[in-house]
Amino acid sequence: MRLLLKLSGEALASPAGGAIDPSLLREILAQIPAFMESGGQLGIVLGGGNLLRGATLAASGIDRITADQMGMLATIMNGLACRDVLLQMGVPAVIYAATAVEGVAPAFNRDEVVADLEAGLVTILAGGTGNPLFTTDTAACLRAIEIRAEAVLKATKVDGIYSADPKKHADAVRYPELDYARVLREELGVMDLPAVCLCRDHDLPIVVFDMHEPDALRRLATGESIGTIVRQPQSAGARPGQLHAQ
Repeated sequence: MRLLLKLSGEALASPAGGAIDPSLLREILAQIPAFMESGGQLGIVLGGGNLLRGATLAASGIDRITADQMGMLATIMNGLACRDVLLQMGVPAVIYAATAVEGVAPAFNRDEVVADLEAGLVTILAGGTGNPLFTTDTAACLRAIEIRAEAVLKATKVDGIYSADPKKHADAVRYPELDYARVLREELGVMDLPAVCLCRDHDLPIVVFDMHEPDALRRLATGESIGTIVRQPQSAGARPGQLHAQ
């Protein structure tokens, strides 16, 4: 199974204030070896919010286009850290960037990325879409469509999508499954709206889950229901755990 994992930049930041915490990154990536050993194929898109956010920088006076370009560079920095940790863990990994950085990351090339995935390499797809004004959520969905992933996985600190913030509302209800229309209509905040629209238009499921849930990647790949899945309305007879309705 080929999946695209979206990790936020904030997930890499040390609680003590460091921009990148290698030990925390190892903890986040710890279940990837088992997933790869099971025959899975994995692409990763990272945010850059632990280093800087284009929108925040723009609000302080930097031109928005320049600020977003700086944000794209931040995702490449996170991607390099991710690749290094995976290699230390014995997982073959490569990095591509939307815009090539000579000597650091070659430009994204769909055919080369697919070949790497089929060869068993984790492919880290950095640099966003390569264009300003688009989030890394949108980049993740775009890359997932380009490499023909079976789903885009949004790793969060909670185990799915809730009716309200579960940390603030004890009566919040977790949704095991939603359709794109409801997510867009109620602006549930799964991803930004352009990202959700991309997935809807290309029938690409979105799975929102807790990355710290044990063995989540492998379990998702075997059809187990984890977190919340967003997809087209499910046809009769399909199991809730399936990424695609049959």
